[in-house]
Amino acid sequence: MEHAVTVPSRGTPPGSPAEDRAPTDEAAAPAPGTDEVAAPASADVTDDGSAEGAGADAGGEAGGAVEAGGTDRTEPEKAAEPSEAEAELIAQRELRAKIEQRKAEKDAPIESGTKLSGTAADLLAAVRAVESGEKSGTAFFDSPAPAPRRPAPAAAEPVRPRVPQPAQAPRATAPETVTTVRAVLAEGGAPESLAAQVASALGERAADALREDPWRLLSVPGVRPEQADGFARALLGAECGPGDERRAAALVGWQLERAALQGHTALESSSVRAALAERSVPDPDEALQQAIAEGAVLVFQDGVEDVEQAADGEDTEDSEQQAVPVLLGLDRYALAEESLADGLARLAKSGADARWEAAEPTELVRAVAASGLVAHTGGEAARAEPVALADASGALGLRAVVAVHSENGSRRLGPAAVTVAGLLSGAEGPGRDADGAFALDLLVVLDAPQLDVETAAMLVESMPDSSRLVLSGDPGVLSSAGAGRVFADVLAARVCPQIASRTPDPGPIGELVSGIGIGELNQVEAPGKEVVIVPVRDAGEAVHRTVQLVADSVPRAIGVPTEETQVIAVGHGGSAGTRALNAALKQRLNPGPGRFGGFDPGDRVAYAPAPGRTLSGTVVSADGEGLHLDCEGTPAVVPKERVESAVRHGWALTAHQAAGMRWPAAVVVLPGDAAQALSRPWVYTAFSRGERHLSVVHGADQALQRAVAEVPAQDRTTRLRPLLEGLLAPTT
Repeated sequence: MEHAVTVPSRGTPPGSPAEDRAPTDEAAAPAPGTDEVAAPASADVTDDGSAEGAGADAGGEAGGAVEAGGTDRTEPEKAAEPSEAEAELIAQRELRAKIEQRKAEKDAPIESGTKLSGTAADLLAAVRAVESGEKSGTAFFDSPAPAPRRPAPAAAEPVRPRVPQPAQAPRATAPETVTTVRAVLAEGGAPESLAAQVASALGERAADALREDPWRLLSVPGVRPEQADGFARALLGAECGPGDERRAAALVGWQLERAALQGHTALESSSVRAALAERSVPDPDEALQQAIAEGAVLVFQDGVEDVEQAADGEDTEDSEQQAVPVLLGLDRYALAEESLADGLARLAKSGADARWEAAEPTELVRAVAASGLVAHTGGEAARAEPVALADASGALGLRAVVAVHSENGSRRLGPAAVTVAGLLSGAEGPGRDADGAFALDLLVVLDAPQLDVETAAMLVESMPDSSRLVLSGDPGVLSSAGAGRVFADVLAARVCPQIASRTPDPGPIGELVSGIGIGELNQVEAPGKEVVIVPVRDAGEAVHRTVQLVADSVPRAIGVPTEETQVIAVGHGGSAGTRALNAALKQRLNPGPGRFGGFDPGDRVAYAPAPGRTLSGTVVSADGEGLHLDCEGTPAVVPKERVESAVRHGWALTAHQAAGMRWPAAVVVLPGDAAQALSRPWVYTAFSRGERHLSVVHGADQALQRAVAEVPAQDRTTRLRPLLEGLLAPTT
């Protein structure tokens, strides 16, 4: 019997078991990386904020590794002017110099395996005392911080250091290196298939590094501590123990890297210590001391100065109770966050720009004329406002660029828009001036919530001193797949003008999504079948109905072709996750043997060229060079060795993958087992991906309504807000 698209009737309460239930599908934004329980080397994950893209699961699938350095190191070429490779090496040296400077700030350096002394020991004592309640958070404010906050660059002589290039796909490793690593893995009983990833992560001496420290296997995304322990026991024998210093240090780094996959740039010290205890580390305190001493982790107490000043005021009793969290973080994210804060402060302090006086004095124009940093909020329709600002700047003789998160977003805005990745790499946009800064006067970044801290730092450090930066986006959508919550932190810090658009998204979908944004799942009128609810009993029926909608009902009843309809699922795994949905959709829409690494010409795919980025495309062909794709009109070639890790079938995506993209029609799949993963931001993001039509395959019952009303965005531990507040006075 043919399945007909059902239009919800008015007056039916959301979540009602009746056939025309109001569309309510929301997945509580699980911390990135919680979409599925992580499994050994190739784990399935949910739709979280981890740097997943098409081929990197949030939980750390063995193929979708996030490179530790985020850069592709190449040898410089001889030339009269510095080449791109040379510039990148210079940037890498500067970055390493900063890291070494941080390590040198610790008093009385110690040898591996000995106790801490000097400032580091004092701080660790303070951490334990504050957390145990023995002393207040202000008791140790006289102690120098191990990682002091840097002042903002002076406005007269701004400093804009060169920064690393965007994270690229892992480079090919020498075959002999992979061979030697494979032998060590086999000796330790680890999967030999990890050889290429280990070699990429640890470099040319990867085999020797593994023999010296088997727990370095944890540097490969997807490897679990218990797997690394088994590998270490096989190599070390009786010398292996739970208290091994190498094991403890590796576990600290692994815990912080795992937190980064969930969006955190730092963690409270108590949570790291508790995680070490759960992993049977005999002395978690000593393990943390050792990690800090060796520079593997940094310690922060942002906001100490503010609380100290409050403690000196009249209300001493209340101020002493203010909690000053002691945070631990990796230097990678610490440097990016501090660099970003300094760069944003540099722009915000640039003062008024008289060149904007001739423009029509709209609210956004006045804000940009007064400040070099402006935040703009609004939905899809509100994007027209900052785009109009960029257009108006041309009449003033100013150079403006509009950057978006994805090729899908660029296509929707037209040829004038560029992607953030293309702008940073130089493949798109105006290029750079002699100082390495963007050759522009105004940069408008749409989809700003998708900016992770490292990408944002690279953007801001590349901004000319007299330029303007407008960060624009919808604060209701899911945060970035990478670490940080840049847009949310800038808004919360209130250190720059904030313009809230009054332009609502039109139609029934816009009305529905607006209600979700304030925690209400409302019934909306849909006379043109703009919003449809398809109730299902179980995951099997959810998959069946989804295929029916995409292949038949939506094209026939709504007039949207199959290739313009996108399926959104809660996660990759499960009986109604992207894997199951894509398998069923391929069988119906493009059956074939998958002769090109599991893919056939005409297959719809999601390609992750770098962590956190997803390109939607179609398979064209394959040859010795790799898999040839057409990504939104742009050709791409995926090397054979990266196909398995970087390419997935893409008829169905997770909401994180789909963020920053929109299609004429969207089908959101909410089986009953998705209830625990639902949140308001997830539902908001998923439901707003369709421009003309939204179908909700609904089996989550009341969980959808509860998620919208009661499950806000999962908080991320970051340092950007206090850093900005320390550099700039909040505005009213």
